[in-house]
Amino acid sequence: MRTALCPGSFDPVTMGHLDIIQRASGLFDKVIVLVAVNEEKKPVFSPDERVELIKRVTSSFDNVEVDQCRDLIVDYARKHDATAIVKGLRAITDFEYEFQMALINRKLNNSVETVFLTTSEEYMYLSSSAVKQVAHYGGDISPFIPPQILADVEKRLKKSR
Repeated sequence: MRTALCPGSFDPVTMGHLDIIQRASGLFDKVIVLVAVNEEKKPVFSPDERVELIKRVTSSFDNVEVDQCRDLIVDYARKHDATAIVKGLRAITDFEYEFQMALINRKLNNSVETVFLTTSEEYMYLSSSAVKQVAHYGGDISPFIPPQILADVEKRLKKSR
């Protein structure tokens, strides 16, 4: 069974994230969407909340699981027999950072390959940070957030204003 990890902060999960997850689920037997917990970031949603939101938007995918990780992604991959890390790329700036991380990950665990999926054109501009900024100024985030979680995300982002 070919297992891939799809790690990220997902604070919150967006339509762009969902696009990459859906496409990865068509390429691999099993995809684990992994909420990577970075203690240096100040997320709006807790890791447990992010896991629950992602579970809701991926419930129709039979081969997708959701988990969280506070360790190195490559160590998680080793423990869960994952052979690939799937990363979405929006722009050249994403590539520079992700390419560096892929090389570091390969050095730490050469049995895991990084697979880059370019984002669909309709989501090239989209990021969780952009969603939070739009919400901060009272803008409509409905085009950016999966409908199953829109009300919850709007409610939380309005509280953080």
